Amino acid sequence: MPLMPYLHFQGNCAEALEFYRDIFDGTGLQLMRYADQPEAKPEWKGAMEVMHGQVVLGDGVLMASDFPPGMEGDAQAGVSIMQSAPDIETGRGWFDSLAQEGAVVQDYGPTFFSPGFGMVKDRFGTHWMIAAAG
Repeated sequence: MPLMPYLHFQGNCAEALEFYRDIFDGTGLQLMRYADQPEAKPEWKGAMEVMHGQVVLGDGVLMASDFPPGMEGDAQAGVSIMQSAPDIETGRGWFDSLAQEGAVVQDYGPTFFSPGFGMVKDRFGTHWMIAAAG
C-alpha cells in the first residue's frame, strides 16, 4: 500500500495543486469544494475552499485540502515532500520553479548522496527536497 502525502492549505489548495501539476507534468487533477459536498453546512454555500484534492505526480499521488472555511491551521509547518528526479537537469528545473516566489533552504547542487540535491520552501509554504538519481 503506497504512502500518500496529504497537505493542508489556507484557501489556495486549488492553485497549489495546479502549480504542482504543471511543474511535475502531473495528471488526473481532482478538486471537490466544501460547498459542493452533499452535507455542506449552509455557511459554506459558495465557498471556494477545497475539501479534497489530488493530483498524480509520477508514480505517486499528492493529496491536499484547504482547512475548512473559517478555520485556521499551520500549513506544512514541519514536513517536506521528497521528489526524485530522473536526472540533474530535470531536478534543477523543478527546484528553480518551486523556488520562484519561495525561499531556498539549501541550494541545488551535488552532494555525497546525489549529483543534484536541494531544499526549497515554495510560495504556498510547502517544503520540498529535490534529488536527482545518482
